[in-house]
Amino acid sequence: MGEYSWITLGIMTLTVLVPDDEGLTVLAEVPRVLPVRHQWGEQVPPEAAKAEVLIPGKHPPGDELWRTLPNLKLIQLLSAGAEDWVGKVPDGVLLSTCRGAHGGSTAEWVVAALLSMYRKLDVFGTAQREGRWERQSTDTLQGKRVLVIGAGDLGQHLRRRLEPFDARCTMVGMTARDGVHGVRELPALLGLHDVVVLMVPLTSRTRGMVDAEFLAEMRDGAVLVNVARGAVVDTDALVAELTTGRLRAALDVTDPEPPPPGHPLWTVPGLLLTPHVGGAVRGVRGRSYAVAAAEIARYAGGELPDNLVHGEY
Repeated sequence: MGEYSWITLGIMTLTVLVPDDEGLTVLAEVPRVLPVRHQWGEQVPPEAAKAEVLIPGKHPPGDELWRTLPNLKLIQLLSAGAEDWVGKVPDGVLLSTCRGAHGGSTAEWVVAALLSMYRKLDVFGTAQREGRWERQSTDTLQGKRVLVIGAGDLGQHLRRRLEPFDARCTMVGMTARDGVHGVRELPALLGLHDVVVLMVPLTSRTRGMVDAEFLAEMRDGAVLVNVARGAVVDTDALVAELTTGRLRAALDVTDPEPPPPGHPLWTVPGLLLTPHVGGAVRGVRGRSYAVAAAEIARYAGGELPDNLVHGEY
């Protein structure tokens, strides 16, 4: 995004374009901020000419958007993922994510998926609908070794939720640090864990990282969980492993997304599939705007936002 020359805003009012009424309400409480409602496809409000901050709704990045916002300095996303905007933002414009808003709900989905798979809730649900009372023993989350790939906000939320179940978490980040392994150690770690959870951003380094070789390193009977982005996983390689029954998987994201009619992901055995709903819970918009408001408040006070995207992430 180029080098950014920081100028203290002082007591100037910062015009922020927001996509909905909830944004207007939340941003109106931030000192030195004037929120203005604007959605893609609507007539551009007069304030857009001096707007320095945009919270995108359905706005796609592109030249048409940049021409309507000549004074734009910061794009504040309501999502933790920024792959749709990275590389498409003009030089001098900052990009900040909503990291911190979705970690709890996404981690909750992972726990729910694992409990459902290990405790065979789908099997008992089918038996209930068919009027059958069939007791059987199940597996348990207790004692499972979970490899969490992505040691940021999402990964830390998941760790805090799994450990009370007596699951043991190993954290992996792009680079090694205290308490976190580096991705270069993955070949030695994959075969030691019962569950592998993907919580990484989609970048050139993570696209297709879970390929046939990665999956072959996982231990027999292990579960792959993807709440990152579908393209992190080679779908054909995963379907091949699931078809043999050697691995199982829980996917909230897919590639392609959604799978077209007749795609193997609809019928392959050993797969729990949900339609990208890990963060789709009540109150998510409010949590997103709380993070966005804090980021914009820092910017309005002359500081850089905490969630700035550097390079790809």
